[in-house]
Amino acid sequence: MMIRFPKGFGQALLALAMLLSGAAMAQDALDVRALQAAVAAERAQPRAPQPPRIAFLASSSLDGGWLSPDGRRVAWLRDEGRNRALWVASTAGGAPVRTLGNTDARDLAWSRDGRWLFLQSERQVFALAMAGQGGSGAIAKLGGRWPRTSLGADPVMPSAILVLESPPIVSRLPKRWRVFRIDASGKETLIREDARQIVDVAFDARGRLAFFTRVADAHYTVFRVRGATVKPALQCVDLERCALLSASPDGRTATLLTDVGSNFRRLARLEADDTLTTLHIDPRGMADLQDVAIDPRTQQPIIAGYRTMVAANYGLTSDAQRHVARIEDRWPQRNLRIDVGATRWLVHERAPTIKGERLHVYDPATGTFRDLLTDAGTLWRGKPAPALAESALSRKIPFAYRASDGMPIHGYVLVPHGIDPARAPLIAHVHGGPFARFGPEFSSVSQMLANRGYVVFEPNFRGSTGFGRAYMRAGKGDFGNGRVQQDIVDGVRFLASQGIGDASRAGIVGASFGGYSALLGVTFQPELFRVGVAAVPPADLGWVLRWYSRTVDQMAPGIPMSTSMRLLDMDPADPKVAARLRAQSPIAHASALSRPVLLLAGGDDERVPIRSVLHYAAALQAHGKDVSLLVDADARHSVSDPRTKEAYLYVIERMLHRRLGGAAPAAPDAGLRATLAKDMRLKGTDFRD
Repeated sequence: MMIRFPKGFGQALLALAMLLSGAAMAQDALDVRALQAAVAAERAQPRAPQPPRIAFLASSSLDGGWLSPDGRRVAWLRDEGRNRALWVASTAGGAPVRTLGNTDARDLAWSRDGRWLFLQSERQVFALAMAGQGGSGAIAKLGGRWPRTSLGADPVMPSAILVLESPPIVSRLPKRWRVFRIDASGKETLIREDARQIVDVAFDARGRLAFFTRVADAHYTVFRVRGATVKPALQCVDLERCALLSASPDGRTATLLTDVGSNFRRLARLEADDTLTTLHIDPRGMADLQDVAIDPRTQQPIIAGYRTMVAANYGLTSDAQRHVARIEDRWPQRNLRIDVGATRWLVHERAPTIKGERLHVYDPATGTFRDLLTDAGTLWRGKPAPALAESALSRKIPFAYRASDGMPIHGYVLVPHGIDPARAPLIAHVHGGPFARFGPEFSSVSQMLANRGYVVFEPNFRGSTGFGRAYMRAGKGDFGNGRVQQDIVDGVRFLASQGIGDASRAGIVGASFGGYSALLGVTFQPELFRVGVAAVPPADLGWVLRWYSRTVDQMAPGIPMSTSMRLLDMDPADPKVAARLRAQSPIAHASALSRPVLLLAGGDDERVPIRSVLHYAAALQAHGKDVSLLVDADARHSVSDPRTKEAYLYVIERMLHRRLGGAAPAAPDAGLRATLAKDMRLKGTDFRD
């Protein structure tokens, strides 16, 4: 059948396309002007002093902050050298109290009635009496042959936690998953037992199970519980997510973080008829919803928080909107997370120029603020470390650019203070994953390099998370020398074209997938990248994926890694995927490498086997390439030893200084020299003296 269009339809369609194209070009021009203005402001700052390397590596002594449901107290954990202490402070004022001098807890949770503080470690949950009553003690074991994990404090019952028990990995018994409610005396009540893995639960106001989520194959199903009747209410398939937040008092509806029926993860209500109603979605049309503040009195959502590129919070009621606006005005351009209590709120302040976080109290009744903890200090090897002044650190400037195929790509740029950015060397710092992202937080490597005189580009290439499901899947498995790598190259060239970084002095660094990207860069784009630094890199991504897909690690709870890789077009068992990744791998093109490479590896790496890194280094050495290799024999995929961390930064500083002309590194002390002598397995031309 022939379809006839009205006369002039083609011209109208062309005009519409031109209008949309013109609007996109106008927006691009506005974005460039905003980027240029932000860069000019950084250049106008006075030259920053150069803090020691360890100042960038030191960890904040503050570990979290937990507001009691009534809003009257805040608890936090603080590292104090060899000990980890528990501190509690009143939100009304007064000095904090060191409640426990030593604890192995890694997480805290207040009971709903505020009378108990649950201290959660890898091995147990300890109930600490906080209202003068007795009875403190361990109430639940975690881990074990039948592995138990804490689901946190019970949101509706006064003094209880929730624990999920999983079956042993190897057992002849039928697999069963169980959810228990455990009160402050240690009494256990079985809430739900299932032959499929349970990952989420939600309760009505009487503490009855109203909804639960279980996983089967590659999808999640949310079930509705009405008395003895259990029926499916919502399915999340093909990488969709549906995280339960709470149920209504009568248990008929539930609130979720979900992207079912939407590209972006949003706040939605699962209605009594199993339809979804959107409660909040990013008004900018760019980011997934990150977190939601729940009113402890009603168990209903009150604040929606987004932190993908530019952090923003939105009140979900008229009162909440007024309070959130006041908080955002008090700390503009900060990454704020807000906890809601019945009487007072807790504001967590983060920024790319702050190590850790600062804690503030907000009183919604009076609209007043009080600083609770603004300088927790930092530790290096268990001792106080030199402070990092914000004036010595660079802003993370968010921007967008168009890749060579026209797709908008997101990224950050850090510009050294007081330096003409057009004459500064340019470093692409690539994140790992690849299904991860850079956010508006502190980055030790990026901040140190910017402080040393480099323009630092942090690309959130397609495949990065937080920008919606379509953006995450846009890489289509092309993670070799293909579309994703080209996004990084396009970003470097875009910045240089705007006078932000010198493309004739460009390098590329990264860890894990970022290290793989660094090897791709110096192998396939040597005309752009003059040097590469690759930490724990999979030189043959296809081989590493096949190995890693057989581990117990999971990208999503209950879904095997191999299944997630298949859904993300990176099935390591697919011969076509394996052949393409192998053909485009750095190891297959070792003979073509023409730029110097620094490799950093861990001898006990659980994700990228050390033998794969050594094999690549040996291949480069056999071809007479300029390769340096540092190996910590005891390190895993994430390095924990402080000396190795400092060695990493030192060798990065040294190599980039020699190749690109940034600031020279401070000479290593005797301890660092000993580490380098022990761990430097291959010395390229930059390390032979």
